[in-house]
Amino acid sequence: MCCDSKRRFLLLYATQKGQAKAIAEEIWQQAGAHGLEADMHCISEMDKYNLETEKDPVVIVISTTGTGDPPDTARKFVKKIQDKTLPPDHFAHLQYGLLGLGDSEYMFFCNGGRTVDRRLQELGAQHFYDTGLADDCVGLELVVDPWIDGLWLALKEALQLQKEKEGMNNAVDAVSSSLSTALHAVHELKLSSEVQNLKLEDEGARTSDVLSQKLNDINLVAPARDTEPSLVRSVPPVSQSALNIPALPPEYIDVEFQDTQGENPHLSSLISEGATFEVPVTKAVQLTREDAIKTALLLELDIANTAFEYQPGDAFCVICPNNDSEVEELLHILGLSEKGDDFVCVKVKEGTKKKGASRPQHIPERSTLKFILTWCLEIRAIPKKAFLRALVECTSDAGEKRRLQELCSRQGASDYTHFIRDCNVCLLDLLHAFPSCKPSLSLLIEHLPKLQARSYSVSSSNLYQPGRLCFLFNVVEFPAGPSRPASRKGVCTGWLAELVAPLLHPSRNSLDTKGESSSIEKISIFPRPNNAFHLPADPSVPFIMVGPGTGISPFIGFLQHRQKLREQHTDWEFGETWLFFGCRHQDRDYLFKQVHYLTSILCFLENGTLTHLKVCFSRDSSTAEVAGPKYVQDVLRLCAKEVARVLVEERGYFYVCGDKKHMADDVSDAVVDILSMEMEADKLEAMKILAMLREEKRYLQDVWS
Repeated sequence: MCCDSKRRFLLLYATQKGQAKAIAEEIWQQAGAHGLEADMHCISEMDKYNLETEKDPVVIVISTTGTGDPPDTARKFVKKIQDKTLPPDHFAHLQYGLLGLGDSEYMFFCNGGRTVDRRLQELGAQHFYDTGLADDCVGLELVVDPWIDGLWLALKEALQLQKEKEGMNNAVDAVSSSLSTALHAVHELKLSSEVQNLKLEDEGARTSDVLSQKLNDINLVAPARDTEPSLVRSVPPVSQSALNIPALPPEYIDVEFQDTQGENPHLSSLISEGATFEVPVTKAVQLTREDAIKTALLLELDIANTAFEYQPGDAFCVICPNNDSEVEELLHILGLSEKGDDFVCVKVKEGTKKKGASRPQHIPERSTLKFILTWCLEIRAIPKKAFLRALVECTSDAGEKRRLQELCSRQGASDYTHFIRDCNVCLLDLLHAFPSCKPSLSLLIEHLPKLQARSYSVSSSNLYQPGRLCFLFNVVEFPAGPSRPASRKGVCTGWLAELVAPLLHPSRNSLDTKGESSSIEKISIFPRPNNAFHLPADPSVPFIMVGPGTGISPFIGFLQHRQKLREQHTDWEFGETWLFFGCRHQDRDYLFKQVHYLTSILCFLENGTLTHLKVCFSRDSSTAEVAGPKYVQDVLRLCAKEVARVLVEERGYFYVCGDKKHMADDVSDAVVDILSMEMEADKLEAMKILAMLREEKRYLQDVWS
């Protein structure tokens, strides 16, 4: 399987959106320079590897999706190793190192990797290298890069120990001579999501996987007056440093233009998640006033003639295109404005050095160029460092080339985070900032990720509105800034807002007859069921809903469903229901206050479906001597006794929906304070109670960052 001159290790990746695969490919690429060979496979390809008999070290790169789940590609693997009949020494022969990817904005950080890591340990597997947990919230590379740097020494030690066990003492001289000094550094490497504790030091020029870029190799021109760094300009020490930049990723895609005509693939062919449904948008209502800070739209879809099923609390995905004007702009910069409607054939480049190269699954073999840029590639994606490295080779201006090298280098890590990652810079922004950069179409296909469908919470009940599905969203706005020449709307929300513009009648306060139009637009959707965020199975159990802003969306479905059950089952006992809602201004963005006489939260309150409504307004000025609560967590604290009663005495449910960073964590802290105060327990004990509620699926979150 491997050359005699190289030592083999098994490299497995489990990816949801391509990040883990890209990192695994980087490891595979660097392995050769270290005298090693990676046998790389997707973890789902269980017919191509066998951990039960694997003797060589195993490296696993695994992401996390949903609410802490392993990626879809790892489900079969996880199910297999979770078999409770497996003995505790099942993997006693196995040596492995694991790199988990996650986002600390979400509660179950890196849980996909942690789940696999914990289970392998339970089955007797041994670490040959410390587990790394990389945080996409602050930049995966801050953990990924040093983890990969330390991997090679750990692998060589593991392979040497393996040889010794087999009685093979003729270890490679280069490995053994470096072990005594290097092992201490490996074992001292403590990797975690606390990236501020990492010191990323310049380790000097590496072999073929890192190029040492000397300052005098290029003519760097920097105006003397510019003392502040920016996307296009660096300052000392970065501007005066020799740079460690990544190896150039191998090219592996060829694009051929064809004279023939035809039809583009159906959108359903781009989705691997299951059945898709093309459904009409029948109604649209703007729930916010024109002077509100954010524009909230409520859309209704007709699913009557489909097999689409959902429960209140579920989510679904919308297949959306990139913005037309941005696609045209990109075609213009690429010099392909006249070829947008031409058909292209995408194939693997002959003789490529990329291992296991294949055409990306989200790219059709044959379609128009505009179809690929509109429906297949995430052109708004933040460019990875490997992409920046490839763009260096497409840039003719020496100063621009140097700056791109800095941004993808170890020395420029802080600049990359500040000027690209934190500013949500995309490919178009880079091409405007570095006008001499002229990438090929094949390079874009190689490096831009798949255009992901966007997920939304269902805001209706099929029991209450048969054949209808409603959802709510804010139209996302990205203002212009130093790194972005013009403002932009969200990819999907901007498209939806433009699509339903004809439906938005000047009188926007009703879903009854207004908001309808004879021109019916259709969108493609597919279900994304939520396994936990549902109403209690027992209707007599009380529950609390916390949903400020558009976080109220699933709770409208909850209340609609509960109202219909009350009408159909007058003899049932129903528990009390609490809704904590917050917005900025009572008269501008109080969502669902008076949408329709059937979907107004005030109507739910009047007919008894909703027993308690607590509302707060964070930006309204108060004339009272004592200002009222501004945020939902403040209102929760004012209702401490009732909250504790529902959760502890009556074993009720607690639902939170909305922004993770600015709300959900604060709500969680408030619940801990409430439990501590009302149960006369210390904070640690209260945190344990909250953890128990989560474990029992009685404290549930549907949050986003």
